[in-house]
Amino acid sequence: MTPAPASKVRHAVGRIRWYVRELTGESAYDHYVTHTRACDPTTEPMTRRAFERARMDAREADPREGFRCC
Repeated sequence: MTPAPASKVRHAVGRIRWYVRELTGESAYDHYVTHTRACDPTTEPMTRRAFERARMDAREADPREGFRCC
């Protein structure tokens, strides 16, 4: 039995959403939390805000990551 057209559309939209999140780095925090909980379940992961701040600080500290003038 073939899936209904609506489920095909939902599946395609889900795959596109996954791709865009991976491409833009939006899923980095989710990967971080998964990794942190897998490696040491007793450690509390950083909040999203703290994670993004640490990520931005690391990016700005490394000149190979790109230049940001402002």
